[in-house]
Amino acid sequence: MNKKQSKTVKRSTLVWSILVALVVGGALAYGVAYFQTRTLVSQAQTTTASMQKIQAVYETIEGNYYKSVSAKKVTNGAIKGMISSLDDPFSEYMDKTEASSLNDQISSSFSGIGAEVQKSDQYIKIISPIKGTPAKKVGLQPGDLITAVNGKSLAGKSVTDAVKLMRGKIGTKVTLTIKRAGKSFKQTLTRAKIPVSTVNSKVINKKIGYIQITSVSERTAAELKKALKRLDKKGVTSYVLDVRDNPGGLMDQALKMSSMFLKNGKIIMRVQTKNGQQQVYKAGKKYDGGYKVTKPVAVLMNGGSASAAEIFAGALHQSADAPLIGTQSYGKGTVQTVSDFKDKSEMKITIAKWLTPNGDWINKKGLTPTYKADYPKYAYLQLINTKKTYKNGDVSSEIKTLQKELKALGYFNGKVNGYFGSSTENAVQAYQKKENLKVTGKANEKTVLSIETKVQSKVAKNDNALKKAESILDK
Repeated sequence: MNKKQSKTVKRSTLVWSILVALVVGGALAYGVAYFQTRTLVSQAQTTTASMQKIQAVYETIEGNYYKSVSAKKVTNGAIKGMISSLDDPFSEYMDKTEASSLNDQISSSFSGIGAEVQKSDQYIKIISPIKGTPAKKVGLQPGDLITAVNGKSLAGKSVTDAVKLMRGKIGTKVTLTIKRAGKSFKQTLTRAKIPVSTVNSKVINKKIGYIQITSVSERTAAELKKALKRLDKKGVTSYVLDVRDNPGGLMDQALKMSSMFLKNGKIIMRVQTKNGQQQVYKAGKKYDGGYKVTKPVAVLMNGGSASAAEIFAGALHQSADAPLIGTQSYGKGTVQTVSDFKDKSEMKITIAKWLTPNGDWINKKGLTPTYKADYPKYAYLQLINTKKTYKNGDVSSEIKTLQKELKALGYFNGKVNGYFGSSTENAVQAYQKKENLKVTGKANEKTVLSIETKVQSKVAKNDNALKKAESILDK
């Protein structure tokens, strides 16, 4: 092996849940790095024989393979093979190109579809779509499996390879094959610039400050503080912090965000290495700069809330008694480190667990809401293939979904059975007439897209979790 390439430089520690790694800076990088370094040194003598075997294989291939080989390709293959043997979706080797995507994600400046994803068995699973992006607009949901991109199967491909296929120039189209609830369908999206802003805020119910945090990037803590101060000036008496569909990100930002809502000395999180040693992180001026929020707070979360978002929600719940409202969170409870190679490739490896203030490891379990509340069932309906036109006499699962959508909008009162009969036709005609569409009784692309847009709007108006938060904070 190339000795120069085998030398790495410790860069930082990660909380990993999303599309590509997000760097975690601050104290965690030093605390966990110390323990990791000691572990590597203690294991060095026991791995000598294994490394000699790898070296022997490499030299045999280089000297005896019947065709010329690329030393770089063979070395990269060996590294990827070792990492894949860990069977850990959060450990990965990235070449120069793949590593550059890391930096894009850190700055939240890139072009793509706007879906945070991770490896899931043979395919790629959506953790959450980002608000305002193509993925969110077409209705992609947490848990959707992406099985192919532009007809090219993703079976066995890494996250970074899948991302390469999904990213592209702004304005270009990409077709995803999605598997949801055992059924597959295709969805075409137009690539766009992913929004940089991660915090949105407004006043609701005249006196409650609503703050949505879509991801945790390098500016999120500053954006959150700015939003809090702006809402405070408007006279709000409490806050709703919405981290639903927030896939996580930078842990130093999660520490800063959490510290704003906790009394100094209160525990934000713990990090535990495999030898059982723990590093405890507590609220204080070094994280929040002396800025504190003392007004009542409620946190909204769901299955798309992961990683750094869970650190934030868990800290506010267990160390500041903030109620958690919504559904069970994702459950991402591990920490990764990133090492840089001189050829600008990178390797990230899971090296520790992170625990809540009470010492709970939520990995694959998630945080349990104090109050369970969810969107209506029609919020989770499968997307309809808009490349088809649905008419009287047709039978399909898409028509069944169409009937459910029309029922949710108050246009269909018949039996939901997937058969496009006269009652379905009448419902489509009534909808078309109401929305000033050409009245044909057939559900073409324009009609279907209009219906799905109306359903999404109704979902937003029937946000049961937000309503519950309002009722709690109004007391």
